[in-house]
Amino acid sequence: MARFSGLTVLVTGATGGFGRRAAERFAAEGARLVLSDLDPARLEETASAIDAETVVLAGNIADENLSKELVALAEKRFGGLDIALNNAGIVHDMMKLPNIASDDARKVIEVDLLGVFYALKYQLPSMERRFRAEGKRSAIVNIASVAGIAGAPRLSVYAAAKHGVVGLTRSAAAEYATKGVRVNAVCPSFARTAMVEKSLPAAEEDRKASEAELVRGVPMRRLAEVDEIVEVILFAASPENGFMTGQTLAADGGITSI
Repeated sequence: MARFSGLTVLVTGATGGFGRRAAERFAAEGARLVLSDLDPARLEETASAIDAETVVLAGNIADENLSKELVALAEKRFGGLDIALNNAGIVHDMMKLPNIASDDARKVIEVDLLGVFYALKYQLPSMERRFRAEGKRSAIVNIASVAGIAGAPRLSVYAAAKHGVVGLTRSAAAEYATKGVRVNAVCPSFARTAMVEKSLPAAEEDRKASEAELVRGVPMRRLAEVDEIVEVILFAASPENGFMTGQTLAADGGITSI
């Protein structure tokens, strides 16, 4: 099945975790790719490993110009943007709110919240123009977090940023519902990404204990696998899923069922 045949998909945070796997899956179903991440070398390696027509642009999503340039690149090379996966993000160390350094808090807000705002600021008008000119409908998927729909002890600033992503998602969805653009958010809990793996101790026994602590509040009592989250991303982005917008899709092992 080629749900994304001939469509142009933009992926930020494309070199690891959800971003890289999503790019591979979009490509396997026929998409052309516009990929972005911080490290130019890793970005080129990622693009060369994917069998699809691909262009890349390295940069920091906290820089507004990057979002502007990514949309312009999609328009120039492929005639426009059909799907955007706003995936780039960071997290601060787990600690109580008063202990979070102000500089770390500012960086998380700039990347995780303002980065999505900048992306939407340029993606939405481009997609609307294409809808008005060609009747083509588009989809945006923002990666939020279960921390964007529930409290997250020891991750307070990250949670605040992800709550903001949910607010942007719902507001943009309402504004563009009649303009050919769907906007949804995927809200994972802890998944087996490099970001999570890096936070775990190196020693096997300590690692198991830390992982058990991470999933203590997850009814399924395990981390999500990357492919499980990517399946939700593809569902949200699929042209066949044309009547869903403004939703927060919690792939959280049951956390929000409690």
